Amino acid sequence: MANPTGIGASVRRREDQRFLTGRGTYTEDIKRPNQTHVHMLRSPYAHARIRGVNAADALKAPGVVAVFTGADMAADNVNSLPCGWLIHSKDGSPMKEPPHFPIARDKARYVGDIVAVVIAETREQAKDAAELIDVGYEDLPAVVSLRQAVDGSAAQVHDEVAGNLCYDWHLGDAAAVDAAFAGAAHVTKLDLVNNRLVPNAMEPRAALGEYDPATGEHTLTTTSQNPHVIRLLMGAFVLGIPEHKLRVVAPDVGGGFGSKIFHYGEEAIVTWAAKKVGRPVKWTAERSESFLSDAHGRDHLTHAELALDKDGNFLALKVSTLANMGAYLSTFSTSIPTYLYATLLAGQYKTPAIYAEVKALFTNTAPVDAYRGAGRPEACYLIERLVEIAAREMGIDKTEIRRRNFVPAEAMPYQTPVALQYDTGDFAKNLDMALPAVDYAGFAQRKAEAAKRGRLRGIGFATYIEACGIAPSNVAGALGARAGLYESAEVRFHPTGSVTVFTGSHSHGQGHETTFAQIVAERFGIPIENVEIVHGDTAKVPFGMGTYGSRSLAVGGSALVKAMDKVERKARKIAAHLMEAAETDIEVKDGRFTVAGTDKSVGIGDIALAAYVPHNFPLDELEPGLDEQAFYDPKNFTYPNGCHVCEVEIDPDTGVVSVESFSAVDDFGRVINPLIVEGQVHGGIVQGIGQALFENCVYDEDTGQLITGSYMDYCMPRAHDVPSFAVSWHEDQPCTHNPLGVKGCGEAGTIGAAAAVMNAVIDALAEHGVTHLDMPATPEKVWRALNQSRPAMAAE
Repeated sequence: MANPTGIGASVRRREDQRFLTGRGTYTEDIKRPNQTHVHMLRSPYAHARIRGVNAADALKAPGVVAVFTGADMAADNVNSLPCGWLIHSKDGSPMKEPPHFPIARDKARYVGDIVAVVIAETREQAKDAAELIDVGYEDLPAVVSLRQAVDGSAAQVHDEVAGNLCYDWHLGDAAAVDAAFAGAAHVTKLDLVNNRLVPNAMEPRAALGEYDPATGEHTLTTTSQNPHVIRLLMGAFVLGIPEHKLRVVAPDVGGGFGSKIFHYGEEAIVTWAAKKVGRPVKWTAERSESFLSDAHGRDHLTHAELALDKDGNFLALKVSTLANMGAYLSTFSTSIPTYLYATLLAGQYKTPAIYAEVKALFTNTAPVDAYRGAGRPEACYLIERLVEIAAREMGIDKTEIRRRNFVPAEAMPYQTPVALQYDTGDFAKNLDMALPAVDYAGFAQRKAEAAKRGRLRGIGFATYIEACGIAPSNVAGALGARAGLYESAEVRFHPTGSVTVFTGSHSHGQGHETTFAQIVAERFGIPIENVEIVHGDTAKVPFGMGTYGSRSLAVGGSALVKAMDKVERKARKIAAHLMEAAETDIEVKDGRFTVAGTDKSVGIGDIALAAYVPHNFPLDELEPGLDEQAFYDPKNFTYPNGCHVCEVEIDPDTGVVSVESFSAVDDFGRVINPLIVEGQVHGGIVQGIGQALFENCVYDEDTGQLITGSYMDYCMPRAHDVPSFAVSWHEDQPCTHNPLGVKGCGEAGTIGAAAAVMNAVIDALAEHGVTHLDMPATPEKVWRALNQSRPAMAAE
């Protein structure tokens, strides 16, 4: 009988019990004896030379323990925060990698750059004392937008980086693309902006540093998606602490969306400062601080062209993108607009030739790095907007032009012209499932009915494919990754048959404590409540690369399977000994080890007891215990894909866009927990809708001040802004190269949603001559587009 809590079961998240009852343990919940608090004094200038920092008055303020500046860290040989991915330009030269010190030393380069830190008995005392610090700023011209940064006369963010150019990179066959364009019957052109976003996880970033002088050990508790990577980067490259003397703990983490992958200066500051003052040092960001200092997402400026033959078949694609890095290189920032963006420009289509070039530029803004989807939403949005425009220009139905150009299922595995090889996928099936789900045939009637009510109605499609579980390590290393991209797991059976799993993956809302336990419960036929999942502590977990890029099950889950394989091999030997049978005669099913052809069997609990109480145990062959560890390095990416469809209505008098329906058909390979998968898709769709209609991070182009620095100015989607979603998937295209057959689901909604929504908006506006709008499609922007089009249409 199938395990009711095993693979495929919609088990409610076990971890929600503590979260919903307020019993979670987040970094801010941790209170240490004699704990101090730190306030980060941040630059109010986007670009300013620091002439000096006078902290005399602050040091006299009530409760102040210490004040530190960049000079203090320099005196202790604290190094720059490292970038984790090296990109080379077209000419083979390495990217420009200017230093990024935890506390600025010579210049402040964006509003929010840390220029001093105050440590006091309370958070309020530290904040008050910071106002007494006199920083001598020399205001300098700032460069904020990509258009400014690429201007040869623009200010220089870093004196040593000419033209603010980090790298000028390319991918693909330019000659083949030019030849295809020369023979094209039609060319669709598009200029678009992929708007900058602020991640806005529910829990703001926080860090607590501790130092034990008796052992020389440092402990950092932090809101991180990958504590082992933080230990490696901070210990080896920034503070020079041996890894065995540095423990990094990421307890319960309230959301990340990519923004908690990176090693931030605040983590290094509290770790270093704890030793300096001899007391624990804690920092928790205020929401306004998060807006200023969390790594932002997206921010691309792109020109793209799609060449087609007379029948609407894609011939070639060429893309030129400017990507904003912000003032400094965040940990994985350089890989986002290159290997996580340009390599996905084939989408689901059999475009024969593709060429992409990306210029990454420094600006006087917060650093930009991965945000849910990380490069893949940018690629999908570009492709799907081009496809929609091409269909309209050539008079081909928007679904038909996609169908003509899909990579057929029988062509798998399929080598794209931009490096990636898809292993499985049936893209036409996604569309076939989506069309009846959204009643595409009845759309014209719904549009006519909306017109009677004075509303404009549109429908938009987006087909997407993403690359998850970045791998293998040797290929990633050849492409510039400065870390391995494997994962580890340890499966430890206890004498009574319960299990503890140690995983290098990290959960910050994905439900690992449930999903990973389901895999173990399924394999060994034990109740799910007998499986404990441990993560987020470098002192307990052997090693791990954390959670991002929808890698947890595909990579972390596969490591878990490999560790369970080792457990089973040893358990088989023990079972054979216990039942006096040959090992080759032992059959295993649902955790029962049976002698073939007999009714003799033992359960995994009996085997575990024998392993730890070895009275009847083959000590001449095996060591006692039942505890195995494994590492898994994938052979390829996984490729989740799907078709998302959105319908909107627009009030032409106000420009307000209402999302009336949203349907998603996805291929995630094998699904472990349908309930969790559905929740992940829902969350992703909401974030995609947020980018399309609401969210936009804006800096003043003259001063570099963050205009959208709070929820008063940065609009987030609310429950009433989204409909109930229709979510479905199929499992007949499992991943071929991992033992679970899984592909990943955490980012899919974000990747497909923004393009689907914007295609629906433009479809609704098309009868008024509007062919493109940049995100977000705010009421003002939509209203202006409609009113600007009306005179032109009247003239016609």
